[in-house]
Amino acid sequence: MTQLTRRNLLTLSAAASLSAPSIIRSAFAASNTKVRWASLQPGFTVLPVQYILANDLGAKNGIIFPDPSPYTAVSTYYNDFTAGNYDVCIGSWDTFAARYQAGVPLKYVCSITDANMIALLAPKDGVDDVSKLKGKTIAALQSTGTYRMVRALIRVAFGFDIEKDATIQNVDNPAASVSLLMADRADAALSWEPNITTGLMKKPDLRVLLKAGDVYKRISGGIELPYFGVAIRKELADANPGIAAKIGKVFEDCLAGINSDTTKAVDLFGSKTGIQIDVLKEAMKSKRLEFNYRPMSDELSRSAITIASDFLASNGLLSKPIDDKFFAV
Repeated sequence: MTQLTRRNLLTLSAAASLSAPSIIRSAFAASNTKVRWASLQPGFTVLPVQYILANDLGAKNGIIFPDPSPYTAVSTYYNDFTAGNYDVCIGSWDTFAARYQAGVPLKYVCSITDANMIALLAPKDGVDDVSKLKGKTIAALQSTGTYRMVRALIRVAFGFDIEKDATIQNVDNPAASVSLLMADRADAALSWEPNITTGLMKKPDLRVLLKAGDVYKRISGGIELPYFGVAIRKELADANPGIAAKIGKVFEDCLAGINSDTTKAVDLFGSKTGIQIDVLKEAMKSKRLEFNYRPMSDELSRSAITIASDFLASNGLLSKPIDDKFFAV
């Protein structure tokens, strides 16, 4: 009998089926690493999660992804990752940075979207410039890092503080700010996709007054502002050398697949996001919601995060700029 070497095992596993000897299937399964992950619903991040599961991208890259733990509350979603209740989290990079600086053992693997997802909406017959929001009412979710980031961007780019020079109508979720605007109870609304597209489609007399990514790019000399990305628990990385690269490859393959046929991906999995499929398609068509894989193994991708952390730290949104140990390189 031919000796079962690693080379033979890999060759056999590629063609494995239910007819293959059980010892081979068991050995192949044991070579993969099982990770715990989560899904925040409703939300656009359900799309890549479902794409990964449906196309078995985990197994193709040496990872076993079970069904994700479902969450509906943003705070619980992040708090459970902070507590170590699951291993892989999709979220905003600045949230991960703040928790890392607070002592949470994590590693940032890659960015998957940029900050053009974040926008201010206003009526077409209302203010036509951000600077004219002084003295106006802005609906926003004040508890989020997104709100604090946009507040800093407007302060630097337009020279006024929305919290001091305007009235902030606090809301409980990003959809509610758009709802208040559509009900004529605010002069502008701060939110992010797909809520922005939902508002534009339901009430065509609204327009995008500001995109956070565009403002940051202007004041930073053309640098993109990352937004959503993937972090893993440091314990997982320490116990499984190379797993960060494998998880990164899963997301690289996922985003490449979605971008190669956006319509098909949304038609197949969009209903599971809790977002209307036509809204999701329009958000992606507009390029406000755009998936781009930027791994932290890449120097330019790391640099974008580092520079953004300098901006946040200088505006009191992080205790200090992040260090290199934040990255899964």
